[in-house]
Amino acid sequence: MKPDFDYLLAGGGAAGLSLAYHLSQEPRLRDQRVVLIEPSAKDQNDRTWSFWTAAPTLFDSIVAHEWRQLAFRSPTFEQVFQLQRYRYKMIRGLDFYQFVRAELAQNPQFTFVQATVEALTNTPEGVMATTSAGVLTARYAFDSRPPQLNKQPEKHRYLLQHFVGWEVEAEHDVFDPATAEFMDFRGAQHQEARFIYVLPFSPRTALVEYTLFSEELLPKAEYEAAMADYLRNTLGLSSYRIVSEEIGAIPMTDHALPVQQGAHIINLGTRAGRAKPSTGYAFMRIQEHSARLVQALATTGQPPRDLTGDQFQFHLFDTLLLDIMKRRGETTRDIFTELFQRNPIERILAFLDERTGWLNNFRIMNSVTPWPFLLSIWHVLRGRPGRR
Repeated sequence: MKPDFDYLLAGGGAAGLSLAYHLSQEPRLRDQRVVLIEPSAKDQNDRTWSFWTAAPTLFDSIVAHEWRQLAFRSPTFEQVFQLQRYRYKMIRGLDFYQFVRAELAQNPQFTFVQATVEALTNTPEGVMATTSAGVLTARYAFDSRPPQLNKQPEKHRYLLQHFVGWEVEAEHDVFDPATAEFMDFRGAQHQEARFIYVLPFSPRTALVEYTLFSEELLPKAEYEAAMADYLRNTLGLSSYRIVSEEIGAIPMTDHALPVQQGAHIINLGTRAGRAKPSTGYAFMRIQEHSARLVQALATTGQPPRDLTGDQFQFHLFDTLLLDIMKRRGETTRDIFTELFQRNPIERILAFLDERTGWLNNFRIMNSVTPWPFLLSIWHVLRGRPGRR
């Protein structure tokens, strides 16, 4: 029997909506029927995405703010870097949801179903989706639901990048709207990697976040105390208004996340490892993944054989840093200090984007103290995470 749809998207967050929008922009796929299944209305500003890019994106019209300077600060080194090729940008979740949904609503090839996907099953003809709204079939399914990992802590590293952020309004000018505070490591580390992250929108308004790389979440009051201390003692703000709050926790692991489940189910987003394990950045990796999938579907009618194009050496670099964060998280501050002190900012951003070749990879690795990485290499070779 002919399937109900050509493509079924399980999940309408960043990954599902990004793939849907990329599909809508490809003329060669104009006759393909697409259904997007998402349980929530997506009518809240539940998150923001920040990213750097050297090229225009499909979503530049909804960029809330962009910065041409990035600041790095630690007790031993501080510098504001002027960006050349890159721009650092931020998109609000609600703006993204509304923009993509409005575009797709005008396109007759797309169908929205508000429901929960309970199971996806490969069939000889494609995929069968069991949902709270009934059973649907498709030639291919793209699954961006949160991953369910069978953790193996004796083999892999499992950390979180977790944060609480306030959008604050000050009573006087205090922020530099041209400069994003990329990492401010001047606070206490408490044997973990902890820093303040600031995105200023005007001299008086900014998003201020307290961010950690560690295995456990903190009581909410501890994040709030750290931000209050930063605003009061670092910025000298005795009075400010909290406009909104943002809370998040991004899994960071070297546990391999499958990019495919059988012949007709392709994973997306965090489920496919698109959040970079050592930094948590995901938005541009999701866009690149979407573009890769759509190009292959338009050219051959099938997903590409190499679904992500990931390179092994960058997975190894991520694993080494995760091992260091797990063993001695406070040394992360020293590693990033050396990284920013000894490399051009453009090389660092290209490296984090996994766009550097062997020469610049060598320059990056040669710019940091080798001993923590050599010890982590030993842990990788023996197949067990390091311990403190």
